[in-house]
Amino acid sequence: MRLVLLLAALAAAIGLAVATSQSPRPAPLSTPVNAFSAERAMPDVRRIAARPHPVGTLEHALVQAYLLGRMTDMGLAPTLQAGVLSPAAIARMERRGDDARGLRAVNIVGVLPGRDPALPAVALMAHYDSVPGSPGAADDASGVAAVLEAVRAIQARGPADRTLIVLLTDAEELNLDGARAFFSEHPLRDRIGAVVNLEARGGGGRAMMFETGAGNAQTIAEYSKATRHATGGPSSNALAVFVYRLMPNGTDFTVAAQRGLAGVNFAFIGRPAQYHSPTSTPDALDQGSLQHIGSQALETADRFLRAEALPQATRNSVYADVFGLVVLRHPPQVGWLLLALAGGLTGFAAWGARHARNLRWRDVGTGAADGLWLLTTGGVLAQATRVLGGPIGGRVNSPETYYTLLRRLPWMEAGVALALMAAALLVLAGRGRIDKRVTAALIVGAAALGLGLGGFDPVLAGAGILAVGLTFWPRVAAEDRTGGLWGGWLGLILLVLIFGAVAQGAAPEAAFLLTWTALAASMSAAASALIGARLEGWQSLLPPVVATAGVGGWLLAQGNGVFLGVGMDLPGALVLIALLILMLARPLAPVALPARRTLAVTAAAALLLGCGLSLAGRAAEPPPPADAAPIP
Repeated sequence: MRLVLLLAALAAAIGLAVATSQSPRPAPLSTPVNAFSAERAMPDVRRIAARPHPVGTLEHALVQAYLLGRMTDMGLAPTLQAGVLSPAAIARMERRGDDARGLRAVNIVGVLPGRDPALPAVALMAHYDSVPGSPGAADDASGVAAVLEAVRAIQARGPADRTLIVLLTDAEELNLDGARAFFSEHPLRDRIGAVVNLEARGGGGRAMMFETGAGNAQTIAEYSKATRHATGGPSSNALAVFVYRLMPNGTDFTVAAQRGLAGVNFAFIGRPAQYHSPTSTPDALDQGSLQHIGSQALETADRFLRAEALPQATRNSVYADVFGLVVLRHPPQVGWLLLALAGGLTGFAAWGARHARNLRWRDVGTGAADGLWLLTTGGVLAQATRVLGGPIGGRVNSPETYYTLLRRLPWMEAGVALALMAAALLVLAGRGRIDKRVTAALIVGAAALGLGLGGFDPVLAGAGILAVGLTFWPRVAAEDRTGGLWGGWLGLILLVLIFGAVAQGAAPEAAFLLTWTALAASMSAAASALIGARLEGWQSLLPPVVATAGVGGWLLAQGNGVFLGVGMDLPGALVLIALLILMLARPLAPVALPARRTLAVTAAAALLLGCGLSLAGRAAEPPPPADAAPIP
């Protein structure tokens, strides 16, 4: 029974994650005039992305002239602002053999006047240049077209109190030079109180709001209310904002944020093979992604324009969307209350298990050790599987290699996910029953592979050593004691609560992934203790089934975004998702020997398949020939 419930819950979680990770359907031409329509925006995408249009080319000048005409027809009275190219931009052009002499970054600036010009204005922004060799249908013709369609819909909704500044920047692909010129020189820069920027790093998928200004609590409150009306709903979380802030990447919005402006930055990052690629054509663009990014941008910009006051910098918010339906948010300090509540519910469940199943602290310690083993072993397996797909970190030493890896990313993502599933299934199968020498050999081999192909990494080496040590550490198998099932479950909850407390103290914005999931697991445990603390009937297992399916599906959807964002360099980041799902599903681990063997065989098959998929990515997406033209 447990095996059936486990597989059903995991299948439901995967199905829920897949269903809710899809981009919405593009709205047709018949969509009401005050709403966003991807089909109405596509003619602009097709015109802008007809050919590559980097700075300094005839195609770039033609796109600029087209956009001037479009904005004039819309009544935006566009003007041009020319700014100098930075030394970094000039050097980049010269490296690819282009002549930068006399070139300028030329922004196109339009204005939709509001009823009260004294109020701070709102800027709606995207860049209209592309990289050489790529039509740039996604990056950023989709953003420019979405801005124009959003402005049309705002006009259809009637005048707003605030002025809207339509800013199409130039030379973003060189060094953000257009945005730098506007926010340092243009006379309208000091009128702006909030910015909405549109970007892309791929050709499809749901559009995520991944960057805000500092102290974003008021911004997130407005975003969550605005995107209730967006096609596909909201898509954002505090962890994405926190991680992006630590990364060296930058977009035009980064320039605005450095000036202390409030606002939001949108991008879709699915179909990564299209990023800066000749394949980024209008026909290849996911029109659902255009619909999602445009609809979110429209609703957010419109709310800013009609708000009594624009967001101000206060504190950062802890928040996340739930399946694109609603944004849950709370102040950072509330995280401590949630941890305390989860701790209390876990204590109640432990009390019930102590009386019904003779739970001992040693059982709880064994469960926590299982969690540590998953973190270390899963991290090692994830890294080994990832490097089978190509070089990593400092060994990615050319643009050609980087873009080749982007094309392989879906293969590597599937491979890493299967490797982590294998590690989790080994825990559920009762890893103590598997020959420790075989397990240790697997870990050592995977660590050697990761270090050999990926270069020496002290974290990976340390994880391998710790994983082997935990493999041989004396333990009590869950099925050997009546308290073992509860111990395995509560030990994992306790471990995540400890990690959550550390994260809450160090980075409360990022702690919600641990805190919220631990709270869900502790509620599930308390409910099972009330229904039947012996964990024998299906009724007592219903709470973890529901939690695994629902919360697990949410975690898998979050994990997909995490891997697309950082997985190419940090595949082990996904092991945290595996730990949290294991915590939810732990009481569903089978007790019968045949069922445990089935899980162990499934784990081995998943690991082999994962490695095979990562290797298949090499064959499906080979590197360019040695005599191919270099990628700028």
